[in-house]
Amino acid sequence: MQKNTLFLLIFLILVWGINWPLSKIALDYAPPILFAGLRALIGGVLLVLVALPKAKQLRLRQAWPIYLTSALLSIVIYYGVQTIGLQYTPAGLFSAIVFLQPVLLGLFSWLWLGEAMTKQKMLGLIVGFAGVATMSAGGFTGDVSAVGIILALVTALSWALGTAYVKKIGPKVDSTWLTAMQITIGGVILLLAGSGMEDWSKIQWNGTFIWDTLFIAVFVIAAGWFVYFKLISEGEASKIGSFTFLIPIVSIFSSVLFLNEQVTINLVAGLILVLASIVLVNVRFQRRRASALPAVPEGHEGPGAR
Repeated sequence: MQKNTLFLLIFLILVWGINWPLSKIALDYAPPILFAGLRALIGGVLLVLVALPKAKQLRLRQAWPIYLTSALLSIVIYYGVQTIGLQYTPAGLFSAIVFLQPVLLGLFSWLWLGEAMTKQKMLGLIVGFAGVATMSAGGFTGDVSAVGIILALVTALSWALGTAYVKKIGPKVDSTWLTAMQITIGGVILLLAGSGMEDWSKIQWNGTFIWDTLFIAVFVIAAGWFVYFKLISEGEASKIGSFTFLIPIVSIFSSVLFLNEQVTINLVAGLILVLASIVLVNVRFQRRRASALPAVPEGHEGPGAR
């Protein structure tokens, strides 16, 4: 792995990991949908400013369906459904289901993107999901709602589909404009939805909320999604996806730091499984006799690919 790629991965894992406790703090001062829309819109506008020197590559008339589809999958459904679903299901269970995403992404990358799917890679993805589930086992308490479980599955599915979609159509649009437009459009849609469902007067515009929101908008939303899609476009989506299993680990440790939550045996066991998962997905042990499911050739995608 190149040093630049490693640096970007570390950055992404850190900022997306600390996003969870920071978002939890911010939600003490604002309704969830309005907060999701605010942070997305601010991050999107910042990326639009960055992309302005390449204004000719926006190609809004031709590319708007791509921008809108990506916004719905990666921003509106992902953040909107996630925020609502956490109100129905214990956080640990919800998190474990959402991080089914790398497993789904591995399957979609094989079916739609032509990436090889070895038995070892699939095992690694499953082990990684088991690690996240183990770390989250402490949250499998309280009332479990079928609605909450369904919303968690929808969240994981939208994230995986959005990532696979961006990887698939990436060469057709400028990457900076794609990231900027999907976040901006998603932010506008979330704000409109939040305005219809929630009360703006319930936002407490204090220093904690403002600085928290700005940090998330700049580093988690704008920089984070740009780095994520850059990594996806330049490497195998399933391999990059496997590293997202580390995000809950950062989230839990930062929650210990900021929210005084406790480290458990489940966390240590889950960490071991996650590290094993990343090794299985990214290191090929059997070079001569690698058992693999063949990549699905272009034009012969699996059922439901179109």
